[in-house]
Amino acid sequence: MAAEAPCGQRIAKLLARAGLGSRRAVERWIAEGRVAVKGRVLDTPAVLLDDLDGVTVDGRPVEGAAPTRLWRYHKPRGLLVSHRDDRGRPTVFDALPEDLPRVVSVGRLDLNSEGLLLLTNDGALARWLELPSTGWVRRYRVRVFGAPDPARLAALAQGITIAGIAYGGIEAKVDRRQGDNAWLTVSLREGKNREVRRVLEHLGHRVSRLIRVSYGPFQLGELAPGSARAVPPRVLRDQLGTSAGAEAAGARRRRPA
Repeated sequence: MAAEAPCGQRIAKLLARAGLGSRRAVERWIAEGRVAVKGRVLDTPAVLLDDLDGVTVDGRPVEGAAPTRLWRYHKPRGLLVSHRDDRGRPTVFDALPEDLPRVVSVGRLDLNSEGLLLLTNDGALARWLELPSTGWVRRYRVRVFGAPDPARLAALAQGITIAGIAYGGIEAKVDRRQGDNAWLTVSLREGKNREVRRVLEHLGHRVSRLIRVSYGPFQLGELAPGSARAVPPRVLRDQLGTSAGAEAAGARRRRPA
C-alpha cells in the first residue's frame, strides 16, 4: 500500500498568505527562533500545517488569513519602505494609519521618493503584482536639473544598460521646463532598484523630486500624503480578472488542501 502524501502546507507559505511577510522573511524568523507552534519553537521551515491554529510569532498569536485586500497609500518623503531599520530611521509601517491591519508593500519606493505605494494583507498577491510579467505600468512625475534631450529620452524605449545592469524599455517625455529644472513623465514596467534615478543620472540629469502617480490601474489621485484608502473589493476583482493574481488572491480564501 502506498504511503499517504503529506497533507497541509509549509508554514512559511501560510504566514505569507496571512500577510505577515514574504516567505523569505518568515524563513528568517524561523531561523531566529521567533516562530512557534503550540509552544514549540520551530527550527525548520519545512513544517506542514492545515491552518495557523496555535502559531505564534514573537509570542503573539497569529490570526487566520483574512480576505485579500489592497490599499492605496501616499508615501511621504523621508520614510523607508521596510518593517525595520538597523539605523533607527522612520519607516512607512511606523507611520501607517492605526486602523490598517498588518500589511506588506507591493514593491518599494526609496527614502526620498514619494507617491503611490500599494499595500496588501496578502503576501502572494504582493509578489505577483511586483513581477514584470504582470505587465502593469508604473508611472512617475520626475523633476530633474537641466534640459533633457527629447531624442535621448525617446531612445530609452529600446532599453539601456548601465554598469552591467540591463533596464527594459522606458517611456520618458518632457512635460514642461521650470527655470533650471524640467518635469518629466516616466513610465516603466520593471521597477528595478532606483531605476528612474539611475537612468536619468546616467543621462546627466540629477533627480530632485520623484513622485509615483500610478501603478497599473491604480492612481495616486488626490490622496493626501500619509493617508491610505482601501480599494473596493469589486474594483480589485475587476482589475485582477482571471489572471494569476486573482488565483493568488483566491488561494487565501480556500482552506489549505
